[in-house]
Order: sequence, then C-alpha cells, then structure tokens
Amino acid sequence: MDPSHTSHDLVPVCNVACGNGVWAVLNCTVGQRLRCAVVNVTERHANDTSGLAMGEDRGKYDFYIGLGLAISSSIFIGGSFILKKKGLLRLARKGSMRAGQGGHAYLKEWLWWAGLLSMGAGEAANFAAYAFAPATLVTPLGALSVLVSAVLSSYFLSERLNLHGKLGCLLSILGSTNMVIHAPQEEEISSLEHMARKLVDPGFFVFATLVIIVAIIFIFVVGPRHGQTNILVYITICSVIGALSVSCVKGLGIAIKEAIAGKNVVGKPLAWLLLLGLVACVSTQINYLNKALDIFNTSLVTPIYYVFFTTSVLTCSAILFKEWEHMGTGDVIGTLTGFLTIIVGIFLLHAFKDMSVSLASLAVSMRKEERAAPAANGMVSHSTYELLHNESTEDVEDREMGLAFESVSRRNGAMTSSLDH
Repeated sequence: MDPSHTSHDLVPVCNVACGNGVWAVLNCTVGQRLRCAVVNVTERHANDTSGLAMGEDRGKYDFYIGLGLAISSSIFIGGSFILKKKGLLRLARKGSMRAGQGGHAYLKEWLWWAGLLSMGAGEAANFAAYAFAPATLVTPLGALSVLVSAVLSSYFLSERLNLHGKLGCLLSILGSTNMVIHAPQEEEISSLEHMARKLVDPGFFVFATLVIIVAIIFIFVVGPRHGQTNILVYITICSVIGALSVSCVKGLGIAIKEAIAGKNVVGKPLAWLLLLGLVACVSTQINYLNKALDIFNTSLVTPIYYVFFTTSVLTCSAILFKEWEHMGTGDVIGTLTGFLTIIVGIFLLHAFKDMSVSLASLAVSMRKEERAAPAANGMVSHSTYELLHNESTEDVEDREMGLAFESVSRRNGAMTSSLDH
C-alpha cells in the first residue's frame, strides 16, 4: 500500500491504493499513519448474492407452503358447512328452537360440533397460510370450499349437481389457478413493528372505522328488521367483520413466526390486541353465519358469502398490506379476471341448481330437434299437397257440376220445347 499525499488549501487528502485494486479517498491530517485492511470485495459480493438467492428461495418455499395450507383449509371449511347444516336440520326435525330464532340448541348436537371442529381445522390451516403467503392469494382460494360444499351437498343433502354446476366448478378452478399464477409471491410485512406502522396508517384507520360503523348499524338496526327475509343482512355482517379478522390473523401469523425465530413476542401489546380482536371477530362471524345458514339455503349462503367476504378482504389487503403496489399491470389484470371468473363459476354453480340439465338430456333434446325439423318440413309439404289437391279436386267437381247442370238444362229445354210443340 503506497499512500500519496496531495495538498489542498485546508485539509490534505490521502489517496490510498489497496492491494485488490479498490481506490479509497480519505480525509486525513499531514503526517498521520494510515492502516488499510485489504478486503476481498469479490468474495463479499458473492456472499451477498448467495444470501439474496437463499432469501428468494425461502420466499418461494413460503409461497408454496401457504398455497398448500390454503387448499387444505378450503377442504375442511367446505365440509364444515355440510356437517353444520345437517346438525341444524336434525334440530329442526326435533322441534328445537332454531338458530335463526335466537336458539342455541345446536350446542347439544354432535354433528354441529363436528362441523365446528372441521371449520376450526380449516381456519387453523388458513391462519397458517396467511403467515406464509399474501392475503391476495389465500383469500380467493376459498372458492375451493364452495366446490367442496357443492359436491358434498349432492351426496349428503340431496342437492343435485347438474351440468351448469359442473361447468361452474371448472370455471372456479380455472379462476383460482389464474389468481395463483398472478398473485404476489413476496410479503409486504415481515415484522410486528412494520405491522404496527401499517395499522396506524390513515387509510386503514378510515377503512376500519367505516367497517365497524357498518357492522354496528347492520347488527342493531337492519338485522332485527330484515334479517329473517333478506339474505344479504347477516352475510354482510360476516363479510365486513371478516376483513378485520383476516388482518388480525395476518398479524398473529407474523408474531408466531417471530416467536419461532426466538424473538420476544409475549411482551409486545400488539400481539395481545390482535388476539383479542381475532376472538371478537370470529365469534361474531360464527353467530351470524349460523343464522344465515339456518334461515336460507346453503346453495345461496355459500356463494354470496364467498363473494362478499373475498371482496372485503381484497379491499382490506390493498389498503393495509399494500400488496397491489408492486404488482405489474398484467398481474393486476390477471388477478382481477381470475376473481371474476370464480364469481361467474359460482353463479353457474348455484343459480341453475334446480334445473335438470345434463349431457344426456342435451343429446336427447338435440335428437328431438333433428327429428322435428324433417317432420316439420314433411308436414308443410303434405299440407301444401293436400291444399293443392283439394283445390284441383274442387275445380274438377265444379266443372263436372257445371256440365251436369248444362245437360239438365238442355234436357229441360228440349222437354220444354217439345211440350210447346
């Protein structure tokens, strides 16, 4: 290392040439002895690059873990709807006070508890999925629970799955796949401190305030008046509260990951606030979802609840987690079109549920149409032939009658003339 001194008016500058070719400019005083530690910059850069690659690989693993948990969650939750509905139907046959009327006899029904445990397992898997994958990916995959519910309903609730329902299932799967492809694969929030800063953001504060106000109005004003007749009342309560519950789940998932990493999470007030918020939100959702299931048909409650709940969660994710900020235009369009495809699939799945439509019936109707077309042509030809034949026959008969009348007239005239003579 050879230091060479260049003089300036006030402060001398030492130009230091290190052994690996890296130049450094240092401010120093005249006569000061410098020590230079040679650093292998290439090796450090390689280590940084490998660390970044390991982080990206870990992010991809987290993404696929969250995806698997979300799919298993949909299976458990879809089955829970059927078990809980079966339990409520058994209570209705026994004459117990129904949940829609304020009764809680379902707490003594084991089928309802089996459904609750299944939903608990599904929510636990869903809880874990939010800790590994973005909410924009996890929430829309709840459509798979609709498919599971529809298929199991056809077996256990005597609800038939016709051709429209099968096409709806296919569209829902395609839409879910599209959303998985275009969903963001990186987390926007990685710590409770970052979560705390997001929660006090003015945009989310306004959103949360509006959600609480809407929920209170629907619970205490709209619900007692229209809850028994309008399916949207109880579903709206579950959906808007569900957006806040997902936020709590996301924060608790991050807290659990930090606890596993060895950080002190128990002493942080935010973790306990998120836990209390989750308990309050989930208990409210269960109560009003039970009322909706008891009063209205499962085939109506399930798809409408999915659309409302997913829309609320996507809105909350866009405001709180900012998951859409770093997505490209193509990914945003792909995510939205995938979500709309799922909605169309769910609509086909349930809107035409009572119609008896299948491939066999379509084939039969097509054969009937093929038979009806030549038959219709034959009827037209036959009727035309009959019309022409009748007209010609009438002409012939008219001519014959005319000739006969003339002959009679002639004979009469001849007879008259003979009599005159």
